[in-house]
Amino acid sequence: MSTHTTQLTFGLLDRIGKDEWMEPGHVACQGCGATLAMRLALKALGNRTVVTIPACCWTVIDGPFPQHALQIPLFHTAFETAAIAATGIRAAMRMRGIEDVTVMAWAGDGGTYDIGLQALSGAAERNEDVLYAVYDNEAYMNTGIQRSGSTPVGAWTTTTPDGARRNVLKKDIVAILAAHRVPYIATVSPAYPEDFVRKFQKAREIKGFRFIQILSPCPPGWKFAAEKTVHMARLAVESLVFPLLEIENGTRVTVNYRPANPRPVKEYLKAQGRFRHVDDDLAAEIERQILERWEGFLKQHRDTHGTDQNIPERIR
Repeated sequence: MSTHTTQLTFGLLDRIGKDEWMEPGHVACQGCGATLAMRLALKALGNRTVVTIPACCWTVIDGPFPQHALQIPLFHTAFETAAIAATGIRAAMRMRGIEDVTVMAWAGDGGTYDIGLQALSGAAERNEDVLYAVYDNEAYMNTGIQRSGSTPVGAWTTTTPDGARRNVLKKDIVAILAAHRVPYIATVSPAYPEDFVRKFQKAREIKGFRFIQILSPCPPGWKFAAEKTVHMARLAVESLVFPLLEIENGTRVTVNYRPANPRPVKEYLKAQGRFRHVDDDLAAEIERQILERWEGFLKQHRDTHGTDQNIPERIR
């Protein structure tokens, strides 16, 4: 099936057209989830977009100076300054009377959950008119797969060779941003491109601070075959490890998808070499916490909408 026919089948041409804003000559690893994510994000946002990127995988993916993998302006900045750099770019554009450009900070989990959290929190608290997207590959992948605040319990990294030793799930960046009462928060997965594009387009039209968490499977870091990236992203959603949802103004929660037959969390863990040290007891505890978090989102959805029977059981 041709790309054109595939896009027609899934309705992508109707929503975003055929224009591409990412060049094919990037230098990412094979199967990189972050490149799939950037391509979809830019197709949703269009060429009236400026991106700021701190130290992260995408610093390398974009290519060596003077070459550049994106067809839009991009500003490389220091590890901790993605949010504040985007804020400065937005202020400069406002002074020039330019209001029709989306300013997006695009950062990894290290520059978001950890090193960049202070600037992120400040921009969110001030409700700056920027879009912040974290491509979450759950470790410091660019510098050699070190543990970050986003690394799951039990996951191998070079700094946790026998598995990340923590008693709770990874840092809940969605809850942290929701506590700031920002206008819009969403989670997206490259395995569900229609949902992905819809949320980025919705964020583009909202004024104030917007935050989107992207699950970004990493073949070398997660230890799976490069051709399995989309499968892994889908399995994370189907096993309830990574729910798809939206939060408006910090309190209005909408769960976008409830799998009719959720996959076992153990299936997700066993599909990745980074969890090879996880025993049955730890796997059961991880699953318990994931299901507890899922039930919490369902309750918030019911509190918002009065029912959870309106959550779709199919999405793409």
